[in-house]
Amino acid sequence: MSDGAISQDEIDALLSGVAMDGLNSSGQVSSGPQVHIDEATMQTLADELKPFLEENINKFTGASFSAGNPVVEISDRDRLMAKLPEVVVGIMADYNSGVSGDHLYLLSTEFALKLFALVNSEEVTEVDDMVISVVSEVVATHAAAQINNLDKTGKLSGLAHNTPEGVNEPKAMIRFPQGDFCLTSYPLTLDGENYTLWECLGGDVAEKFGNALGGGIEEPMALNPADMASLGAMAGGSPMGASPMGNAAPMGGGMGMPNMGGMPNGGALGGMNMGGMQMGMQPNMGMPMGGMQMGGMGMPNMGGMNMGVNVPNVQTLQYPNLQTGMQTGEQGNIGLIMDVYMEMTVELGRTKKSIKDILGMGEGTIIELDKLAGEPVDILVNHKAIAKGEVVVIDENFGVRVTEILSPMERVNELH
Repeated sequence: MSDGAISQDEIDALLSGVAMDGLNSSGQVSSGPQVHIDEATMQTLADELKPFLEENINKFTGASFSAGNPVVEISDRDRLMAKLPEVVVGIMADYNSGVSGDHLYLLSTEFALKLFALVNSEEVTEVDDMVISVVSEVVATHAAAQINNLDKTGKLSGLAHNTPEGVNEPKAMIRFPQGDFCLTSYPLTLDGENYTLWECLGGDVAEKFGNALGGGIEEPMALNPADMASLGAMAGGSPMGASPMGNAAPMGGGMGMPNMGGMPNGGALGGMNMGGMQMGMQPNMGMPMGGMQMGGMGMPNMGGMNMGVNVPNVQTLQYPNLQTGMQTGEQGNIGLIMDVYMEMTVELGRTKKSIKDILGMGEGTIIELDKLAGEPVDILVNHKAIAKGEVVVIDENFGVRVTEILSPMERVNELH
């Protein structure tokens, strides 16, 4: 930050209340949700997808790539960044149906340019929108093969992902999955040149994939509301206590039965083990002994004495409200970046054209946009829409008058 600038990573860390040294505002090491990724199962999935990747990329490019054995590992942002070149092409195809979560492909700019040259029979030196579009199509075929493979299990039907969106940025600017995630490295070779396609699956997505394929960690059985109510009723039952015939001894590791009929304590008839608990019985109780079931064992009937099972009181876990603390952290940290400049743009409209149409454009070509005349234009900050407005002229310069601020929900939808 010696030049007065602040990176996107630092902005994200400050807004989330996390310092750049990995500590949160309370001084504790921050961590994401606990996930269980079955590496062996995900490795099996990658091995099954290897021939599809080789077939699809060769069909798409008309070349003869050779796919090596993929490597699956549990990684995080820092460990993956150590493997990547300084500038990468990232294609985001987050899952939005069946499961929801991060899905990211990464490749070097050299690999991206090679794919474009093979598909278009044209050499280029810089990654532009056309290169990213070609790379997005290539990885989309691999994502489709992944969905088809998982759909065969019958446990993850209806899988779908967002339309792939690509960027060409320094690796520090890429939006990696949070916390630990599943990283698959697919090595590819063409004419002696080695390339790698990296695939990142968010931890929650990889966990569900593993479970659907028969791996993962079995989740504990959850009690339904009826079971919880039954346990609560048992917990409210009468504890073992005194009967009208005498005083009951306390229940413990070597529990003694009450002195029945006021008789003096004598030697114990014998110890009876109940679920790891010793019970001493006093002699000469002077009453018939009927059978009573307790913990799966026969227990004598102590003259109508109430012996209830001491069951723990089960209650619903109450989580504290984190909203207040979160707002406080944000307000405390936002002041640190108030003097940071961010790029603001006004978008008049968009359209999509085929590569053929784009190559055929020349001076005087009219491009029709998706906005109607007089319709509000979009105001974007760092390429994310935050407001709408109308175009005005200030002296000899264009300007925009803000007419509408997008609601938080609309802004979240724009992010996806």
